[in-house]
Amino acid sequence: MGPALPGGAGGPVLSELLPIGPEWRDLFATFEHTAYRLELRDRYNSPDNQKPVRDYTTTGTAELGWLDPWLDKVRAASAAGRSYRRVRVVSAPLTEYARYSLWVSQFNVEAGEDIRYLPRSDIPDNLVDFDYWLFDSRTAARMHFDPEDVLLGFDLVTDPQTIVELNYWRDAAWHHAVTRDEFATQHLDQR
Repeated sequence: MGPALPGGAGGPVLSELLPIGPEWRDLFATFEHTAYRLELRDRYNSPDNQKPVRDYTTTGTAELGWLDPWLDKVRAASAAGRSYRRVRVVSAPLTEYARYSLWVSQFNVEAGEDIRYLPRSDIPDNLVDFDYWLFDSRTAARMHFDPEDVLLGFDLVTDPQTIVELNYWRDAAWHHAVTRDEFATQHLDQR
């Protein structure tokens, strides 16, 4: 991957590291038009998805009650004319987590979220090297993870130059990505 934007390793911190809490939740409650996510990791480790990942790996299905609040949020946003979009950059062959995530994403798509997939081998040159949410093309939440892929918190990014760059990377990743269904047809039935 290409160089990080300011705030990467050795770079200046864009803001203090904020915990996942009220300010994080407010970003999802107050955006007006679009919320976009770039996902670059091969795994996301949270207490909510550990058992479902194990179950899916063993049986090909899993209980997803933990996902209901998110799906309700996506449905409500869609009904109000707001959209959730994301690009997932994935390695080949798919990790077990990526296979699970691809399976789960069918429910996100049914709820109204537009999820696209981008093979890591096809990423545009110099794509940013961190995950972020971009809200209404003007505010971003740069996400920080520990070595075990657990979300630690986020930096709130509002610097206009950085926001322009994140919008550019959103567009570039979106342009190169394929729909969830197209990607699933090619990869989900392969073990």
